[in-house]
Amino acid sequence: MEKKWQILATKNVTLGYEASTERSPSEGGQTTNLQKELGVDGVIAHLLNLRGINTFEEAKTFFRLDLNQLPNPFLMKGMDDAITRIEQALALNQKILIFGDYDVDGTTAVSVVYSFFKKYSQNLEYYIPDRYKEGYGISLASIDYASQHNFKLIIALDCGIKANDKIDYANSKNIDFIICDHHLPGHKIPNALAVLDPKQNDCPYPYKELSGCGIGFKLIQAYCQKNSINLQTCYNYLDLVATSIAADIVPITGENRVLAHFGLEIINKNPRPAIKALLGLMQQKTEITITSLVFGLSPRINAAGRIEHGSKAVELLVCEDEEEAIELTKAINQTNTQRKDLDLGTTTQALEMLEKSLLTSTKKSTVVFSNNWHKGVVGIVASRLIEKYYKPTIVLTEADGKVTGSARSVKEYDVYSAIEKCSHLLEQFGGHKFAAGLTLKKENVEPFILKFEEIVASTITDDQLIPKIEIDAELNLFEINDKLVRILKQFAPHGPQNMTPTFYCRNVFDTGWGRVVGTNHLKLELFQKANPNIRFAAMAFDKGDYINFFQRKTPMDIVFKLQENEYKGLISIQLIIEDFKISEA
Repeated sequence: MEKKWQILATKNVTLGYEASTERSPSEGGQTTNLQKELGVDGVIAHLLNLRGINTFEEAKTFFRLDLNQLPNPFLMKGMDDAITRIEQALALNQKILIFGDYDVDGTTAVSVVYSFFKKYSQNLEYYIPDRYKEGYGISLASIDYASQHNFKLIIALDCGIKANDKIDYANSKNIDFIICDHHLPGHKIPNALAVLDPKQNDCPYPYKELSGCGIGFKLIQAYCQKNSINLQTCYNYLDLVATSIAADIVPITGENRVLAHFGLEIINKNPRPAIKALLGLMQQKTEITITSLVFGLSPRINAAGRIEHGSKAVELLVCEDEEEAIELTKAINQTNTQRKDLDLGTTTQALEMLEKSLLTSTKKSTVVFSNNWHKGVVGIVASRLIEKYYKPTIVLTEADGKVTGSARSVKEYDVYSAIEKCSHLLEQFGGHKFAAGLTLKKENVEPFILKFEEIVASTITDDQLIPKIEIDAELNLFEINDKLVRILKQFAPHGPQNMTPTFYCRNVFDTGWGRVVGTNHLKLELFQKANPNIRFAAMAFDKGDYINFFQRKTPMDIVFKLQENEYKGLISIQLIIEDFKISEA
């Protein structure tokens, strides 16, 4: 699928070029000032500016991450009430139920809050809803369980901000609720004892993009702060917070970047038994990064909730014995293997359905339905279909007499809003701009597919249906050196709104050593004619078909990232190529 190259424009300054041809990121306004103040190359100043960093102090904060940068948790609306109620429950020895969603964000949040308060109470349990019997969020079954077992307080994590009727039901049974959520609130806030969600309109908390586990962390941070407990006690859980940040694809900016940085530090230096056991399965020899967590650790934790039960993930994450953790990890890894098989089979079937449909090419959305797909993998399959067709996508299946599904979106299109416009055909729905879940009656499936296509077709632009590669800056090969790479490493951890810097370079050639390696990977040695002695090794995965261009000495433009490559103890700079185009004359 051909991708559009989109060069990011510098914020609030004029560089002399806008997403196009003239290259001068060292010129103009704040970028030049920052370059002088920091003593860095213009490209670095440009990259900082793209991330909203325009002054020396902002750059200092960005590069010198410190836990003292974390905002005061009591700035969050409802925090005083939440801590007071928890203190009361502990003082009266009341039973407390820690409730959380079954995905990685929810299970890590439960693990953090449960493990922390377990030190102060023996009347503590955790509860993860069954994905298939109870569905997403706070369930009536969980409230009935709490009532039957005399729980007086429920702390709900990564859910609850729209559970108005469930909270009213709990109140009727004299059960107090503390909601710790990070999703967008509805028109009415639930009548809980305390609601912690920085996305509430009147919440003064300065950082709005915490994960659900991040909100749970602020809760235990506040408890430590008020009760004069060494803050290191709560910092010990940042490995789980970092895992949630990676898995939930929240922005890695501001507070999240600080939490992720120090969480990764724990994971790499002194991981808890569960993470150590999971890393053992990954057999990764290089440093663990956000990418490692997204593609290696998170799917294994997630598999428990997708295929079996999310409580298995919590059981592992709170485990303090290394041998027990290894055994629990083996079971979860088997579940993950099963998940991958289901994922592959369902994706294959869905692609076959779409290839047979004559309407696929004309539609602006993709919706597929089968009554025998596993509910636990429909979200993953939706993402796979976008890789093929690049349209807002919903995958539906039938479970327990209801049709449920997951939606995923293309960049820049609000799929949640489109689903909301179809709400009259739905039983329930929830999510955010790029991912959502929904439930509907079987007889409404066809009307929903038609209505969803109508909404998408009338609101999406042709440009939004073209996949894009966002490029930070042009970079010639002669500008690449050890100092540049060393500074770029300090931009980590990377993720949404702070992605690994991506560059493009024009008119490159291979020295003649280019070849296809592995299954279909391209290994090159590149140079530009203006500086033929400056050469860099390059890898382009799954792009072996491009070898002919380089063999014919066709000048090529490349989009790439910079990476350090270690071989036999020697470290060299390597280009990881994401895309190619024939250079314009």
